[in-house]
Amino acid sequence: MLRIAIIGATGYAGAEVVRLLTGHPHAALTYLTASGEREGKLLGDLYPSLRGCVDLTCRAVDIAAVAESADVCFIALSHGAMDYAPPLLERGVKVIDLGAEFRLKDAAAFEQWYKKPHTCPRLLERAVYGLPELFREQIRAAQLVANPGCYPTSAILPLYPLLERGMIDPTTIIVDSASGVSGAGRSKTTVDYLFSEVNEDFKAYNVAAHRHTPEIEQALSWAAGAPVTVTFTAHLLPITRGILTTTYATLVQRISTADVLAALHERYANEPFIRIYPEGELPQVKFATGSNFCDIGAKVDPRTNRVILISAEDNLIKGAAGQAVQNMTVMCGLDETTGLRTPPIFP
Repeated sequence: MLRIAIIGATGYAGAEVVRLLTGHPHAALTYLTASGEREGKLLGDLYPSLRGCVDLTCRAVDIAAVAESADVCFIALSHGAMDYAPPLLERGVKVIDLGAEFRLKDAAAFEQWYKKPHTCPRLLERAVYGLPELFREQIRAAQLVANPGCYPTSAILPLYPLLERGMIDPTTIIVDSASGVSGAGRSKTTVDYLFSEVNEDFKAYNVAAHRHTPEIEQALSWAAGAPVTVTFTAHLLPITRGILTTTYATLVQRISTADVLAALHERYANEPFIRIYPEGELPQVKFATGSNFCDIGAKVDPRTNRVILISAEDNLIKGAAGQAVQNMTVMCGLDETTGLRTPPIFP
């Protein structure tokens, strides 16, 4: 039985990790942390949805106590992993960081996009980028996994096979993504995220400046074998959870929609959480909500010789907590689908 600690258990992603692990046959929650007024409270009191399911009190972060009580630690914070990961790793604890601090291999790129210094660049090469469908063997041997961002997951998975095969021109990639409001996290208190502000509206934000841009470019560069630059625009949907991403790229040769779908099927043939839609059908947010699936569809526009890729996922599950649990199972040699094979919620 794996003993599990979660640093930051009261945010949306952290609480979702808790929810997914409550029924996991190989995991036992042993240490949950919270800060400020949430410290010292039962998680079930902070999240009534978990009442009767998790009987643990949220505690302050004590690295020695975490290491003593856990084999695996999820760090579900927007920042802080640079402080907590090194001492946990030194004590033999496997670490899965749901934040961005170990995703980019270039410390200078991190500092440019996140506007803060990287205090442990020595760990960047050691950290494995946690997309199991693409980097499973590296994850198996990892002690530190950088869980991907929600937008990058939805953009990288459809594009990676086509870049690997040289099917698309890497200089022509445009990524448009739209996410539910939960992607902003639970601590957001700005007026932009009030119900009356987001309801019945749809807007772009951080245009030409979104922090997930270098993460998308890094992974796509690995696929292409050369630097890739993309145009990425994020949008805010008036829904709680879910991401729909539309990606455009120019094809290198004249090929059909069937050819693109065949390439995706071949690359992801044995992947339990990738669903490739048949020709003529395209994913929708509602078809993936509540699940660890990433749904992918494709359409070739012969008039422009461009491929249009549509992907959908739940930003809190495949885009965060579910993928983190999936990484845990790979790191620890467990059945990857255990506790994650739940179908989406519909309607």
